[in-house]
Amino acid sequence: MQQIFGVEIKDLTTHEDPRGFFREIIRHNDPFFEGAHFAQWSHSRMIMDVVKAWHYHHIQYDWWYLPIGKIRTVLIDNREESPTFKKTIEINMGEKRFGEDTRQVCVKIPPGVLHGCRVLSDEAHLFYITSEVYNPNEEGRFPFNNSPIPYNWGDGALTVENDRRTFVPHATRIKLAL
Repeated sequence: MQQIFGVEIKDLTTHEDPRGFFREIIRHNDPFFEGAHFAQWSHSRMIMDVVKAWHYHHIQYDWWYLPIGKIRTVLIDNREESPTFKKTIEINMGEKRFGEDTRQVCVKIPPGVLHGCRVLSDEAHLFYITSEVYNPNEEGRFPFNNSPIPYNWGDGALTVENDRRTFVPHATRIKLAL
């Protein structure tokens, strides 16, 4: 799999028995969470064919986990100073019952990396932690079907106005420490 500088994908371990399962996502001292702090925990319930893209942050880190359903997560490095500038990662996240191509992971998304998802199951529940409390002046957006971004979400995408607009954040983006 192609990598993007600063993006981390943590494979999760599931302990199953006849009663169900236990899965640990993140610990505060996990290297995956190193150097960051918890600011907000959010839950997004989405239905089939919803596309939420393209979002990016200038300050905030995101950690995405999908416990219910299946989504295709797409990340594109939009940081000109990055050694992986313009690289793309696609990950089918979610429950294993949706196929062998589905991974049970937690994904760390650094500032400046474009991110979005499309729901591939009847519904999906995305849980995510952010390093900052939501600030609309810090979150940037490009339309989901923006022609300069080399990605096609396919036909029948369900979107809202926020995913069809451009917004450049007012905050200064954290630059990479290479």
